[in-house]
Amino acid sequence: MRITTTSARRRRAGSAAAAAVLGLLAAAGTPAYAATDGSVDRAQDAPPAGHAAPVGTAGSARSAAGIPLGISRLAQGPGRDVAITIDDGPDPRWTPQVLETLRENHVKATFCMIGTKAQKYPELVRAVAADGHRLCDHSVDHDVTMDHKPVAYQRQQILEGKAMIEKAVPGVAVTYYRAPGGAFTPDSRAIAAASGMRPLGWSVDPKDWSRPGLETILSTVKGKLPQQPTVLFHDGGGDRSETVAALKQYLPWLTEQGYRFSFPARTTP
Repeated sequence: MRITTTSARRRRAGSAAAAAVLGLLAAAGTPAYAATDGSVDRAQDAPPAGHAAPVGTAGSARSAAGIPLGISRLAQGPGRDVAITIDDGPDPRWTPQVLETLRENHVKATFCMIGTKAQKYPELVRAVAADGHRLCDHSVDHDVTMDHKPVAYQRQQILEGKAMIEKAVPGVAVTYYRAPGGAFTPDSRAIAAASGMRPLGWSVDPKDWSRPGLETILSTVKGKLPQQPTVLFHDGGGDRSETVAALKQYLPWLTEQGYRFSFPARTTP
């Protein structure tokens, strides 16, 4: 009889603990379990393919470092602020051109760098940091399927990518993590936040990586501006001449429209 009572108590205690965890996750807007293949989080936070804008939960949960676990998609600031983000570099041909365009327009951006490229071109990482731009970890080698792989692999991609960028420019913080293709998982967000990086998404995507044409890029970035947008561009992964041309027109246009340039929100939901 004592064994039966003890077992029942243990089952009740276990059920209560599980319910408490589920309640905390639900309150935080986080899936009730962290699927290692990313299927749950991908359905909520990222597209099934390509670079379509994620539409997931924001969440109010925070890591021990105080970084929200939710994906940041808006610029910090009170109103007409815009955050420019640049992905997939650094690249010896295109990153200097993007930097020059940003410099000419007095714009500070966030560069989401691939670890192996930062390792190969550390002088470009230093040039980005020297101009006052912020750094973002975009994984070791931009594996867009990493959300379908084990947590240990996701952790390696995130933390080693961050370390490669930091090694190129010692003493400069890497303050964001953007999953390749937007393929976040609950685990990848938690790993990033625990290491001081805010998971970073976007709210405007012109798909400049696909080279749709200058007018298409401009039409998209001008026509889809929510309040405090985070706009996605690329300086790596191929021919980025259309991106550079678009930035040369887009940045002055934003200034004319009364926008201020900021960075993505890092400590607010």
